[in-house]
Amino acid sequence: MTTTAPVNAGATVLDRPTPKEGEIEGGAVGEGAAPVANIPCAAAPCSRARSFRLKRTDAAARRKHRGRRRDVFSGVSIAVAGVVLLFVGSAIVAIVAGGITHFGEAITSAEVLFSLRMSVITSTISTALCLVLALPTAYALSRTFMPFKRAAEVLMELTLSLPYILLGFALLLIFSSPVGKMLKDVGFAVVFEPAGIVFAQLIVNLPFAIRMVRTAFAEVNPRMEFVAQTLGAMPGDVFRTVILPLCRNSLISTFVLTWARGMGEFGATLMLVGVTRMKTETLPGSIYLSISTGNTDTAMATAMIMLLLSAATLVVANVLNRPVGASRVGAEAKRGRRTFRGWTHRR
Repeated sequence: MTTTAPVNAGATVLDRPTPKEGEIEGGAVGEGAAPVANIPCAAAPCSRARSFRLKRTDAAARRKHRGRRRDVFSGVSIAVAGVVLLFVGSAIVAIVAGGITHFGEAITSAEVLFSLRMSVITSTISTALCLVLALPTAYALSRTFMPFKRAAEVLMELTLSLPYILLGFALLLIFSSPVGKMLKDVGFAVVFEPAGIVFAQLIVNLPFAIRMVRTAFAEVNPRMEFVAQTLGAMPGDVFRTVILPLCRNSLISTFVLTWARGMGEFGATLMLVGVTRMKTETLPGSIYLSISTGNTDTAMATAMIMLLLSAATLVVANVLNRPVGASRVGAEAKRGRRTFRGWTHRR
């Protein structure tokens, strides 16, 4: 008869001897009794669990340390953004605080109303000319194999980076040449005339409009143009029926932003036509004349008019810059949520 080793009553499960194969607890294997397999030792799993917990602790500490570093960078970024907003916001607050007291007086002034009317008319004409010229130019630079395309792109970028007063000086040289004098003799005077304001705004804003239109054309999927061409559409038809409808909002936004830039243009206008009261006086020119004569209150009120116009154009541009289907998708999402709530209540 087989006997088992005595087991200490106070010993734990891990201290007890492992039964040999063919033995059962409490005695030998009898007839019909199933043998018990060897019970594995629990020390190895415990050590593995302990090492796993240590690794998790180390990983959490490293993540916490990296989070602190990221938090420091985020804090510095927020501080810099706060300084920038304070700097820009102080300029806006200064304009509003200085101009709101004399705003009613300035808006009824004949000189300010003349400058406002001159700015609106010349900006509208120059912006329309910009779009008429920018659409075919942007199409040629983005959709055709135009010769010297790279040189043309560099020229446009260079014009964007030049000071506006330098562009106005270049126009002054052109229209003071024999060709310009010939145009003046036939009745097309530019220098020191309101027509010069349109030309000054045109040379400043045309490269900007071309870049904006090229960006709008780049967002059009070329596959849609290819499909239209496979259906027999000519390039002009593709431009009219595919590209322009898809770029409608971007083109309207380009018109608004170009118009706003024309309203604020001063450097090239000052060089080409000067600032003559009630003749070539725009809103920026009116501010310049008011400050030159010491009339700071009227200058601040006129600046507030320009601030309101800029805010209005910014709102319009942001509304028109939304994706074409954004409002429709938003409406469908709201309608879907209401329908889901109705189903929930019915259930």
